[in-house]
Amino acid sequence: MSNADRHGLITKVVRDSGGATVQQLAELTGASEMTIRRDLDTLAAQGVLERVRGGARSLLLRGEEPPFALRAHEAVDTKRRIAAEVSALIADGESVLLDSGTTCLEVARLLRERPVTVMPLSLQAIQLFGATPGPATLVVPGGQPRAAEGALTGPLTLASLAALRFDTAVIGCCGLSATDGLTAYDLDDAAVKKAGIASARRTLLASDGSKLGRTAFAHVGPSTLLHTLVTDTTAPADEVTALENAGTIVTTV
Repeated sequence: MSNADRHGLITKVVRDSGGATVQQLAELTGASEMTIRRDLDTLAAQGVLERVRGGARSLLLRGEEPPFALRAHEAVDTKRRIAAEVSALIADGESVLLDSGTTCLEVARLLRERPVTVMPLSLQAIQLFGATPGPATLVVPGGQPRAAEGALTGPLTLASLAALRFDTAVIGCCGLSATDGLTAYDLDDAAVKKAGIASARRTLLASDGSKLGRTAFAHVGPSTLLHTLVTDTTAPADEVTALENAGTIVTTV
């Protein structure tokens, strides 16, 4: 098991169970207890979990949005497959609005190698585009970053979106259902997503199957705003059917 896979498994176990001991994690992963202790120290330094005597425990409260550092370790392969499909749906020369979030960050890794114009809505993606010069043209919006999340929000972000028109908006979500539509945990984030969708000719939603059938706190809009949903095979079949019946193209990877 690679370091990344082991870290992802440890993160999931601690999050789902609320905590785990070094011995439990060593038995689960097949790694030595010394290796697990180093893993826990690394993940604690990243803000993914809290290190306690003999193991680790989750920092996440029930019903709370998982922090970016934690989500970055979850379903990495799935997010990369989704990102590859989203990238394939974008033509060279397009202007693209790229939402915040871990799946959209994987899209950024691919688009920075493409001759497209991209305005990212997260500090992580802006840094990614700026770190390595490439064929992509970077447009940086204004705004205030949400703590630990890096997502840009506020009146300056909304003004940036209102001033531009995009061929495609690539949006992430916290929840999506045919009944309640697209939702987010944070009201400011929901406002940015809504403005981003309004500024684009079409909207692609990049989301793993765990978000489907879930409703978060802040409403963004109905599912009919979405042109295409790119998700994975874990998406609930009834939700996929309902979204397709409402007019959204659904692609699973």
